[in-house]
Amino acid sequence: MVKKKVIITGSEGIVGSAVCSHLSSLYDLDKISLRFGQDLTDENFVKKYFKETKAEYLVNCFGFNDHIDANKENESLFDVNLDSMNKYLSLNIVSLFSVCREFARNEVAKGIVNISSIYGMVSPLPSLYDNTEKHIGYSVSKGAVIQLTRHLAVHLAPKIRINCIVLGGILDKQSDEFKEKYSELTPLKRMMNRSEIGGLIEYLCSDKSTYMTGAIIPLDGGWTAR
Repeated sequence: MVKKKVIITGSEGIVGSAVCSHLSSLYDLDKISLRFGQDLTDENFVKKYFKETKAEYLVNCFGFNDHIDANKENESLFDVNLDSMNKYLSLNIVSLFSVCREFARNEVAKGIVNISSIYGMVSPLPSLYDNTEKHIGYSVSKGAVIQLTRHLAVHLAPKIRINCIVLGGILDKQSDEFKEKYSELTPLKRMMNRSEIGGLIEYLCSDKSTYMTGAIIPLDGGWTAR
C-alpha cells in the first residue's frame, strides 16, 4: 500500500521533530527546515518547492517563538521594538499564508494542519514570566493563525480541509520554578509532553476527520478552559 505524503514545515524544531517521530512509520514525510537551508520567508523558494512537491497533507510547525530566557531583559509593553513586532508577524502569519496558498494549488491536496498557541486565545500571565513582556508579537501572530485557519477553511472548501491545533506549554528546558508555576495554573497540573502532539495530527491527516474543517482544537491541559 502506497503511503500518503505529508509535508512537515519546521520539521527540526521542538514540535516538528515530535510530529515527524510519530508520523514517520505511517506516512511518507517530506521535511522542510531552515536548518536545511530552506527559508519559508523566501516566496520564490515557497512557490518553487510546492510546484515541484505534491502531497496530500501539510503540517505547519514552523514559526518564531519568544522562548523563556533567564537572561532576558525586564522589558515592558512600552519597550517593544516595532521591528521585533514585524518579525513575528512576517514569519508566523505572512509566510504561513504564503505556504498554505502554494500548497493549496496542489491538485492532490486534502488537508492542512496549522499550529497556534494558547497565547493566540488568551493573554500570557505577566506573573508567570517574572513580570517581563511575553512578546506581544508572538501572541498577536498566533491569534492571527487561528483566524487565517478559519478564513482558509471557508475559502478552500470543499476541496481542502484546514484545522488548527492550539498548543499549551511543552515540557522542554524550562527552569524547575517555571514548570512548577505553569503546572499549578493548568487543570491537568503538568506541562505537555512532546509525545502527546502526534496523535491528534495523525487524526487530522487521515480519512477519519473528513467532516472536520475550520476547527480550532486546544491541546493545552485545560489552560484555555479556565
